[in-house]
Amino acid sequence: MNEPTENASLNVLFAVDFTHRLRFTHDLFGDDAHRLTELLKGSEGRVPKVQFWLDEHVALANPDLKHRIQQFCSRHDQAVRVTGNIQVVPGGESVKNDIHLIERMLKCFNHADLDRRSYVVVIGGGAVLDAVGFAVAIAHRGLRLIRIPTTTLAQGDSGIGVKNSINLFQKKNWVGTFAVPWAVINDRKLVDTLSDRDFCCGFSEAVKVALLKSPKFFEQIHRDAAAIRLRKAEAWPVITESAQWHLRHITAGGDPFEMLEARPLDYGHWSAHKLEVMTSFELRHGEAVAIGVAVDTVYSSMAHGLSSTDANRVLDCLDQLGLLLDHPALQNTDELFSGLEEFRQHLGGRLTLTMLDGIGQPVDVHEIDRDLMRLAISQVVERVRRSRSTA
Repeated sequence: MNEPTENASLNVLFAVDFTHRLRFTHDLFGDDAHRLTELLKGSEGRVPKVQFWLDEHVALANPDLKHRIQQFCSRHDQAVRVTGNIQVVPGGESVKNDIHLIERMLKCFNHADLDRRSYVVVIGGGAVLDAVGFAVAIAHRGLRLIRIPTTTLAQGDSGIGVKNSINLFQKKNWVGTFAVPWAVINDRKLVDTLSDRDFCCGFSEAVKVALLKSPKFFEQIHRDAAAIRLRKAEAWPVITESAQWHLRHITAGGDPFEMLEARPLDYGHWSAHKLEVMTSFELRHGEAVAIGVAVDTVYSSMAHGLSSTDANRVLDCLDQLGLLLDHPALQNTDELFSGLEEFRQHLGGRLTLTMLDGIGQPVDVHEIDRDLMRLAISQVVERVRRSRSTA
């Protein structure tokens, strides 16, 4: 390379290699414990330090889990060095709404002398993965994070991603980072104690990714929706395939850190994120996403190429999953539409939303006809009311 002159400008394109490790287990702290020890590798002959963080909701639902984790640590004390007690944090969106909890996490990392070859293992729902992941990403510019999602939503969607965040200024995910986790382990046993409501919630993201990526996958979810709602065996292949579609998008989609205009995996999310805030998080994330997907699907049938037949199939699928919902916040469209600007600000540049020309045929749009969107909302609400009146 020639030496630059005093007034030279240099633009050098470079890439960084990452490895995304995704594992599926049936009983991680039982017969499948070796899958975790295989990931907790030391370097330069050192025994790695490990710290465990646990979602309070998961701890309460699984009273023996802390003991099982402690047994795991005792059995493998030659391979890993566990630092301190198992740390328990509030579950659900509350962990993302208190910025002081991040300071507590950082203090624990510092007290344990964790470094960039140390591991933080976080076990919990998507919000806990987000918050602990954010703290991990900013400590020493990044510790090694192993996520163990405990909800269907996180196992099929958010737990697979490369984003970490907390909420601030009454805005979802306003503070956050992109950071590739060291590994993600989807353990089936840890989902067993979910309530029926939370179990079903996760499948809204599976519907979303199917609508974007695969007509065949959507057909599978639609066909098995009633069985999934009843927590039958048909649910598990859907979680696994949803996780794999999200993994493909992140690793092969060309924009893992969202540097471009579009966020296609956030189909339906411009309204979902706003609805969560408007309802003070009374709506679960998966429920808000289901509403957002329903609204944008109906809008796509009005303003784009999606057929009304396919739009009705999507609504029927969400209905059979128990996720076709109405909420009074939908009537406050002026406030809801402010979510469009918040969505734009999150990426910068011009507003870019993903809509559908057909199932498996996403299209980026830069303008929304608000009158049509209001009509789409009213049609979703009417469909919910008709469905409930005939139930």
